[in-house]
Amino acid sequence: MRWPFRFLALLIAAVPSCVADGGTIWVTPHESYSSSVGVLGCKVDTNRIAYWPQSVDCNKICVSLSYQGRTVKLLRIDQSQGAYDVSYDAWNQLMTGESATKTPTTGGATAMEYKELPASDCASLIHTKRHKLPLSASNSMNFVASCLAKDTWVGNNHILYNIADPICTWGHDEDCTLDWPAANQATCPHQLGLPNALTSAPVYNIQYGTGKKVRAGSNQVVDSGAPTLNLGSTAKSNAVIAVAAGFLGHYWLVCAI
Repeated sequence: MRWPFRFLALLIAAVPSCVADGGTIWVTPHESYSSSVGVLGCKVDTNRIAYWPQSVDCNKICVSLSYQGRTVKLLRIDQSQGAYDVSYDAWNQLMTGESATKTPTTGGATAMEYKELPASDCASLIHTKRHKLPLSASNSMNFVASCLAKDTWVGNNHILYNIADPICTWGHDEDCTLDWPAANQATCPHQLGLPNALTSAPVYNIQYGTGKKVRAGSNQVVDSGAPTLNLGSTAKSNAVIAVAAGFLGHYWLVCAI
C-alpha cells in the first residue's frame, strides 16, 4: 500500500525547505542516476547519491544519513523537485542493513538524521585520481565557473572529461584542460562535445523493488535481483499518515517563526 508514502512525499515537497547543517528529513528512494551539474556517473559511486531540493553547492557536496544505528555517506550532486531522495541502494542499506541487490525492499518516505560533512569525507565515493569531482567539459561549465569564481572545494578539486552526459553514453573518456580564466571552454584530445557513442564506461542503476542491476540509458538487465521485502504494511502506512500533521506542525514552529 504505497499511496500514503506518496502522499507524505508530496506533502513534504510542497513545504519550503529550511534544512541547515543537520537534523531530521524524510527520505525517499531514487532509482535512476542523474546530476543537475553534470557529475559523471561512470566515475562516482551511483549507489551513494543524494538528490535534494537545494541547489548543488561548490563546497557542501558530502552528507551522511543515519537510521536505526546505520549510517551512509552520500554525494549531494543533483537537485530534486522537492523531495529528499537518495539512491535506492543507499535507502535500502539504511532501512535493512543490506544492499538492494541482496535484499530489495519497498517502502516510502522515512524520517532519518542527516549531517553535512567536509567534501573530503566522501573521497571514497569519487573514482578518479586524487578523488577529484568528475565533470562534463561540455555541459558543466556554468557550475565550474561559479565554483572557480571563489575559493571552493569543487573549484580546487574537479577534473573535466570529454563526456557529454551524466550517464556516460556520449563522448570520449578522456581528460580535458581548462585555461581559466583566459578561456571558458576546455581543450580535449578529441573535439569537444562530439556525439560519439561511448560504450566503455557504463553507468548502472539498481531497479526499485527487484534489486536488478540495469544499464542506465537502455535498462538492459545485467544482474538478476532477489525476493522483495515489503516494508509498506498497513500499520506503517497509517503511521505515515498520522505523522504528516506532526511534520507540518514542526515546520511552522521551527522554520516559519
